[in-house]
Amino acid sequence: MSRAAQALVRPEGSPAELTFLGATGTVTGSRFLLEVQGRRILIECGLYQEREFAARNWDGFPVDPRSIDAVVLTHAHLDHSGYLPRLVQAGFAGPVWCTPATASLAEILWLDAARIAVEDARFKKRRHEREGRRGPHPELPLYTVADARRAIGLLRTADYRQRWSVAPGVRAEFRDAGHILGSATLTLRVRARGGERSITFSGDLGRTSEPPLHDPEPLAAPDYVVVESTYGDRGHAPADVLGELEAVVNSTVAAGGNVVIPAFAVGRAQDVLLRRKTLIDSHRIPRLMVFVDSPMATSVTALYRQYRSLLDPELAAAFNGRRSPFEFPGLTYVRSVEASKAINRIAGSTVIIAGAGMCNGGRIKHHLVTNIGRPDSTILFVGYQAQGTLGRRIVDGDNPVRILGEQRDVRARIARIDGFSAHADRDDLLRWILASERRPKQLFVVHGEAAATESLVAALRERGLDAAAPEFGERVALE
Repeated sequence: MSRAAQALVRPEGSPAELTFLGATGTVTGSRFLLEVQGRRILIECGLYQEREFAARNWDGFPVDPRSIDAVVLTHAHLDHSGYLPRLVQAGFAGPVWCTPATASLAEILWLDAARIAVEDARFKKRRHEREGRRGPHPELPLYTVADARRAIGLLRTADYRQRWSVAPGVRAEFRDAGHILGSATLTLRVRARGGERSITFSGDLGRTSEPPLHDPEPLAAPDYVVVESTYGDRGHAPADVLGELEAVVNSTVAAGGNVVIPAFAVGRAQDVLLRRKTLIDSHRIPRLMVFVDSPMATSVTALYRQYRSLLDPELAAAFNGRRSPFEFPGLTYVRSVEASKAINRIAGSTVIIAGAGMCNGGRIKHHLVTNIGRPDSTILFVGYQAQGTLGRRIVDGDNPVRILGEQRDVRARIARIDGFSAHADRDDLLRWILASERRPKQLFVVHGEAAATESLVAALRERGLDAAAPEFGERVALE
């Protein structure tokens, strides 16, 4: 029996058990199953985005989705929420709890992901028929728009610091994680045999003193902590993000090429726009045509006005004027496929911001096809690239790379600006944990590549804390 399959068998004699069904040895696919007094609560419901683990998106869920009483999401990024429509397709029909901003974002992200899945499945089927072969996964969408709409209908919201009941004997509370709009840490207080236990899930923690969001709220005093480790083995070096962006844009314009930026539609795309506006306003870069070629990013950007109370005061105040801080001359938000295709027929230099951020789907692939073979163009990465993704292969220097079914020579300049990261680094993570009012009984380190996870585990142990990196499918008792 596989470790994941063991989640089907509930051992006797434990007040509560937590099973790790994702984000173990990987950065994506966050899924954690809490079982207490006959109830099942799934914390996070994320998609795997690393190529080597993509089959887990297609595998049957380790427990019957109909037996899950509720799902709780820390934020809307697809590696934390994007599997939910698939779970609904398989029979889950319970409430899905999140913050109000996360609910708004999830609606946009799930519908967009469903449409892309349908389009990609159709494109892949035509290509495979033309090539006379079959791929490792069905030539079907993982889920459809109808599945996404059913999932949206299950959303229920709770504000930061509001306590509510997820299930009998289980109380929950969100706190601001400062990662993206609506992102939260989650604390569950479980009443079970042997007394009350509390467990906090970090979700994705944001950086301290970095706009445009509030800093992460302090950790409470839980018995157990499940903490991310995306940057658990390193710090964010002091960076002149504006200076680096200025240099990339000006050198590319001088060469006569385009700047192509794969960007996550939630958070990163908006950050790039704000920094670019600053450079334009200070006359450090020319006024080029800038395209946000992502219907999802366009819709997400509009939410910043609605949820400006979640922003740092300076950016929130900027929305008091008639024009959004995400608007400036030369900027075009692109929605239609026809307008997207037309971008690549424009003469002269442009800046193209398109999803997905790891180049594993969406319109960015078509812009890569047009630009990756041009020595005068620059592919600029501003976000984390997980192992096995197309973005990671390009950053690591693979040449050629396979895009849309064909090998493409990489002749474009490949640049990277790490200062855009919205993830806490090693020091931020340690500071958040050590500031707790009392020492947790145990910490479980997840959501990171092996080196990052092991490094954070070692750092926590050096400070006298009981920390471990769980394996996929591992079950632990919360004693």
